Amino acid sequence: MHKAGFVNIVGNPNVGKSTLMNQLVGERISIATFKAQTTRHRIMGIVNTPDMQIVFSDTPGVLKPNYKLQESMLAFSESALQDADVLLYVTDVVENPEKNMDFLEKVQKMTIPVLLLINKIDSLTPNPSPKGEGNMKGNGANGHNEALGDIVEKWHTLLPNAEILPISAKNKFGTDMLLKRIQELLPESPAYFDKDQLTDKPARFFVSEIIREKILLYYDKEIPYSVEVRVERFKETDKNIHINAIIYVERDSQKGIIIGHQGVALKKVSTEARKTLEKFFDKPVYLETFVKVDKDWRSNKRELDAFGYNPE
Repeated sequence: MHKAGFVNIVGNPNVGKSTLMNQLVGERISIATFKAQTTRHRIMGIVNTPDMQIVFSDTPGVLKPNYKLQESMLAFSESALQDADVLLYVTDVVENPEKNMDFLEKVQKMTIPVLLLINKIDSLTPNPSPKGEGNMKGNGANGHNEALGDIVEKWHTLLPNAEILPISAKNKFGTDMLLKRIQELLPESPAYFDKDQLTDKPARFFVSEIIREKILLYYDKEIPYSVEVRVERFKETDKNIHINAIIYVERDSQKGIIIGHQGVALKKVSTEARKTLEKFFDKPVYLETFVKVDKDWRSNKRELDAFGYNPE
């Protein structure tokens, strides 16, 4: 008997979906930073054993779109509701359960197994003690249990058919149990992909994502969200890889910020990206980066299609 299926990860921004995906797959597939809206595409990570194949999908955080790029991101998330065998809905201990109810109502109507994952329980703040009871109640383990119980109760009301599992993706708490439960829920099926395949994305995709990750880490405010990266040249030999990449921004002023005084900022991004790429590909990488202005690319459908933001 062989099991296989699509396990899609959805939820609001910044709840830890990408961190969870990387833990479950055992490889660094998705960008995982402290900033919201890090993931822009739907990214598959594949786990294989002799008698099982789990095809995980990381998706962008659910949001109300303000421009066409965010419309495409939402479409990636909604598409994950259409082809899942098991749905992982990720929240955390501080999120308002009623955030983005339009999307949640679609999850409520699903007939497939839904696992509601309450992430970041390691950061849970205990409920305060009732007045006059000192440390006897409401503190320590009891306080944590009460706080978690309150969160579970709220989510059980919203998603009564979901199984609720507390986890900490960052600390790998509960992820082994989650994997075991997913295995139990998978349907019998032959593998959908070759057993040695890790993802559905090409090498160029991960180059652009790693460069974009460094920009997310090293620039503030709107800059990272106005940036897209395209790999113009990717030439791999047995010994090394030569890469030319273009960083696109929307304004001339943003171009100046990305490059920095005497090119220092761009050099830092390129150096850090090269180091990560060398670990990713396990060989020396020669990386050249350039910056160009592509005015309002986030609102231009033709440009978005060219950058791969077409959910169809």
